[in-house]
Amino acid sequence: MKTKTLIAAIFFSGLIYAQETPKKDSAETKSIEAVTLTKQVFKKQSDRFVYDVAASPVAKGNTAFSLLKQTPLVSSTDDKTLKIIGKNNAVIYINGRKTNMDAESLTQFLKNTPAENIQKIEVITLPGSEYQVESSDGIINIVLKKKMTDGLNGNMRMGNSQNYYNSTYAGVSLNYRKDKLGISTNINTSENIQEQYYILRNGSSTTSNQSEGRVTDPNKNLGGYLNIDYQLNDNSNLALTWNSWANRSYGSGSNLFNTIVAPNEDGDTETRYSLTKNVENSRSYNNSLNLNYEWKTDSLGSKLNLNAAYLNYKRFQNADNRTYTTDLTRELFNPSTIITQSTPQIINNFSSTVDYIKKFKTDFTVAVGGNFNKTKTDNDTKNDTYYYDKDGNLVDQYGKPISGPISTPNHFIYDENIYGFYVTLEKKFSDKFSGKIGSRYELTNSVGKSDNSDFSNIERDYNNLLPYVSLNYAINDKNNISYAFSSRMRRPSFWELNPVKNYLTNVNYTQNNPFVKASSVYTNEFTYMFKNSYFLIINHSLTKNVITQVPLQRDKVRLDANNQPVLDANGNQITDRELRYIRTNFGDKQEMSAMIGMQKSFFKQYLTSNFNIGMQRNVNNGFLNTDPITGDVFPDYVNKIKSNSLLIQTNNTVRLDKNKTWFLGVNYWYVDNQQIELGRLKSLMSLDANIKKVWNDWTFALEIYDILKTNKVVITDYQDNGNFNYINQNQYNQGLNFSVTYNFGNKKVQKIRDISSADKDIKNRTR
Repeated sequence: MKTKTLIAAIFFSGLIYAQETPKKDSAETKSIEAVTLTKQVFKKQSDRFVYDVAASPVAKGNTAFSLLKQTPLVSSTDDKTLKIIGKNNAVIYINGRKTNMDAESLTQFLKNTPAENIQKIEVITLPGSEYQVESSDGIINIVLKKKMTDGLNGNMRMGNSQNYYNSTYAGVSLNYRKDKLGISTNINTSENIQEQYYILRNGSSTTSNQSEGRVTDPNKNLGGYLNIDYQLNDNSNLALTWNSWANRSYGSGSNLFNTIVAPNEDGDTETRYSLTKNVENSRSYNNSLNLNYEWKTDSLGSKLNLNAAYLNYKRFQNADNRTYTTDLTRELFNPSTIITQSTPQIINNFSSTVDYIKKFKTDFTVAVGGNFNKTKTDNDTKNDTYYYDKDGNLVDQYGKPISGPISTPNHFIYDENIYGFYVTLEKKFSDKFSGKIGSRYELTNSVGKSDNSDFSNIERDYNNLLPYVSLNYAINDKNNISYAFSSRMRRPSFWELNPVKNYLTNVNYTQNNPFVKASSVYTNEFTYMFKNSYFLIINHSLTKNVITQVPLQRDKVRLDANNQPVLDANGNQITDRELRYIRTNFGDKQEMSAMIGMQKSFFKQYLTSNFNIGMQRNVNNGFLNTDPITGDVFPDYVNKIKSNSLLIQTNNTVRLDKNKTWFLGVNYWYVDNQQIELGRLKSLMSLDANIKKVWNDWTFALEIYDILKTNKVVITDYQDNGNFNYINQNQYNQGLNFSVTYNFGNKKVQKIRDISSADKDIKNRTR
């Protein structure tokens, strides 16, 4: 992985407000039936919240992405990814079908889609059995307006952002319809440099190690998609979808100044300095094809949906990590360690899904379906390590002279087959009471093979029965209550399974783990809504076998060329500080939350506001003292701490003129101190503002993010055994963005069907 992703993975595991790639496994979908709303802007209906965009003034001149950030229960803390409050991730659907795009191209698609094209947005906080989403993922379904005439329309969008560095982006989207044929396409490109600053500190009462410095990551991106949809007859459609995304990051690097405090050979405490320079070159490609067939079997809405997909993902990465001895003035001397790495990854996947919905006249619906995923992941990695003595001679880790580097190649191949089946029964008993019950059965067979004897044959066979139930009762026109229970699982991403070390410095590294097991998540949720404007959500989730990154650290005895301990002048063993961030299963975790909120317009719709406030309680129960890869024993790392945290979010749009052409936006979110897997996370918050001008088919927007410079990550952890760990991360989130959007063509063009790809769950696990 790239350096920025590696380090971010260390810090954001378990972070409740972190933006995960619409991180996860989902192998088939179910069409979400549209419900016609009248004048109600926001309401609770069955298993979802419905936000009627067409009846709201917020949509005017907005993009789909900006509109989603204004949607109740939805937030974005980085202007790149979306999440549902209280959920790990928001999976995006369009017209009831999951988008067949990776995270970055999906963001560009949403930022280039006019909000005026959207009829409503549905927020499903606890999806049913027909959705194969992961852990506590929720769903955001965008329902587009239906337009009837033939023709061509589209929009062009370009923008410029200024954070630490300047970045640019541009995109073009086109929609064409002629009789039975519909074509939709998009191409977008961006170029940016992401700058971050880190302070990493760890140690014990006798030794400590601090690494401080910058990480710079330049990126060039090019992506797009092509959807071709043909109506075979009045009851059936055939569609082909192609998605492509490419990223190039050459010259990504970090410069970390290391300060080591430890005993020396004389038995005295000594401070040593070194500088680690890391340079990485990487490029990745993601291409997929999906063939879809849909057959409407009756006039009630019954239908058969078939999908077959192929996904090819490639990533090539080379890194050069050099640690030099230096002094306090940072004057470089001889290199002490050089580590070169090649970590390519190739993923090939074939996926298929079958879904059938049968509707009856008695307001009863039966849905059945299944999926199959076959994935092969090829990781042919190589690691060469060069150690140097004080005179610059090449030695091994014990100081013995050698003629070449220490090479550790590892060709790891991971094969995985997933079979899934589900059944869902839904019944509307009356105008007030409805319910849904269902279950999903998943069977996973996987095997990992390597030329390294430690990972030569790793088999993982498991099956899961995942029940679901949802009940909804409308007490009267003003009051509605609902309850839902869901059970889910979370499989590790493919990069997490690849047994490779990724070095930050010569003594700090992250370690992926092919032995990671899937975790299970059980969630209960109660919802109350009043007057379609005010709501209360109470949620409890239990996660077993949490997948996260655990910091294991110890004082490692220094050995000589004869593999014997090096002693100081007093006869004591000399130790060096070692830190490993291990990707593994780490106990259980409970999250309990109570959230109250409001979505309402005031002053004749001159002010539109949504507001959420609530409390979250985290109960961690994790313990680890052994590296699951090597078996090395470390001092206990324990996290059995409970914490309470306050959460606040508000989004406000003010219409500044009668003609609805000028808009002012003020947004704010706050997350209180809380205990996560890595330690105590300091409070986070961000104040953002924007102003927008709509002029005919043009929209001009100026946005300011993190005005107060408060969106910074600080984590502290102190163990009873004296070990401590401190993380300070500044991503320079404060920034200024200016964008121009132009809409052109026939505004009555009908949007073609958006097709759910059979490989969507595999795409999520490549990130």
